[in-house]
Amino acid sequence: MSGALKEVRNRIKSVQSTQQITKAMKMVSAAKLRRAQDAIIQMRPYAQKLQEMLSNIVSNSDSDISASYAKERHVEKALIIIITSDRGLCGGYNSNLIKLTKQIIKDKYASQQAAGNVSVLPIGKKGFEHFNKLGFKVVDKYWDLFNGLSFEKVQTAAKYAMDAFDAGEIDAVDIVYSEFKNAATQRFVVEQFLPVAKSAAKENTKKADFIFEPGKAVLIAELMPKILNTQLYKSVLDGNASEHGARMTAMDKASDNANELLKTLKISYNRARQAAITTELTEIVSGAAALNG
Repeated sequence: MSGALKEVRNRIKSVQSTQQITKAMKMVSAAKLRRAQDAIIQMRPYAQKLQEMLSNIVSNSDSDISASYAKERHVEKALIIIITSDRGLCGGYNSNLIKLTKQIIKDKYASQQAAGNVSVLPIGKKGFEHFNKLGFKVVDKYWDLFNGLSFEKVQTAAKYAMDAFDAGEIDAVDIVYSEFKNAATQRFVVEQFLPVAKSAAKENTKKADFIFEPGKAVLIAELMPKILNTQLYKSVLDGNASEHGARMTAMDKASDNANELLKTLKISYNRARQAAITTELTEIVSGAAALNG
């Protein structure tokens, strides 16, 4: 019985140690989440307005003036940018993003994948390790962008995709990432990065009348790369905030589960201890009765 008591005590100590770790990780993620949340909240309206403006310009521009990044062509080669995290312990965050990416490849680029013409550009160590292990064509230059995250570092990944599209090496680029809502909610989405999507046509709407200074072609050529860089950076900031929110929620759940497990273990310990005491008393009484007999 003493061995059973010792085993339960050891389990209680182990769960308590784990709970201390999960509580500490929750506090760290909460602090990081605050900074990441502030960054994406400040960035999102600016990026969305730029994207809306770019879509409107492309929709209302003549075909011969539109920049090469807006030219649609038959998709023979595709690139998927997936934004995951560098570390785990964040619930189903990474697995959901990876699952969505595989689903997009299956539904949208099945023939291209069969021909070996689908590449994956992972941003985040978890996505890189997974797709590299499975033998996908992986662009392995930008998976560590979260190490000292900055607009300039993300710009290098955007430039790679834009240059490949402009050179005809890639016909379509999609971004798979998690859109941050709040600490407990993330929305996993797929966005078309290239070619630049045109704004949805609405009935009874007049054609937008833009005044361009300098010329339309020059302005579009200057604006489009900058807006695309901003779009990818916004997606990375969304993913960064979503990661910390998912980890904070996961660690909070883990701490609650540890509490429930501790309650169960303490009940088991008390029952085993009472049983051991009862057994010892029974043995003492039986021994005394035997001596008296």
